[in-house]
Amino acid sequence: MNDVSELFWQASLAEIKQGYRYDEAAGEFICLICGRTFADGVVYPHGETLYEARRYVAVHIGECHRSAFHFLLDLDKKLTGLTEHQKTILELFYAGMADSEVAKALGAGSTSTIRNHRFALRERQKQAKVFLAVMELLAERAPKKSSFIELPRAAQHVDERFAITEEENARILAACLPQGPDGPLGHFPAKEKKRLAILRHVVKYFDPTATYTEKEVNAILKRFYDDYALLRRYLIDYGFMDRTTDGSAYWLKP
Repeated sequence: MNDVSELFWQASLAEIKQGYRYDEAAGEFICLICGRTFADGVVYPHGETLYEARRYVAVHIGECHRSAFHFLLDLDKKLTGLTEHQKTILELFYAGMADSEVAKALGAGSTSTIRNHRFALRERQKQAKVFLAVMELLAERAPKKSSFIELPRAAQHVDERFAITEEENARILAACLPQGPDGPLGHFPAKEKKRLAILRHVVKYFDPTATYTEKEVNAILKRFYDDYALLRRYLIDYGFMDRTTDGSAYWLKP
């Protein structure tokens, strides 16, 4: 399983562990696994029980996705770095089995072998903590490069490969903004050149001399696209905007 949303990559470690995050600007809880939203203040029925949104999103995750643990464990090896054998062992550990029970369930190896697996996984956990600390310190040291560190998939520089004529730019905007330049987007293009044309257009709605809160940025972007968090992230990744490391302030880059 490789399909994880942009929102997933923006989430903190604590949010990834619980499987959802709270979008303060929209006033809703968002499942990081499937993207379903639950409005804060709304009561949701489940069987004979009523749940507030925060509790209900947890119920949803358990009912539809088993758990955040199982979702993460099912991700592709490219994302987890885990072999299928390691995933099986971790799932048995998560079920609360002792080393002897795991060895019996696998039908191979001794209790000492499983104990060695547990030790090796704990060593990886220590390495992961150190690596996260190193990367966070690096991001704090060089915040202008932090978007590359956090999300290397997007292009980091807008160069001559993406230069387009005014006529081509107009065609892209007309196709993607069928109701006019003020939005909304009919779709967000997959091709990078078209995506950059949209981002260049969107930044015109920001004051280059102003500093914005995340909520204010979201309010401007929401007119163009429901997934305003995606637009916000691309504006950072492609170098149109910058922000403080804690995300409390945003501004246009020169």
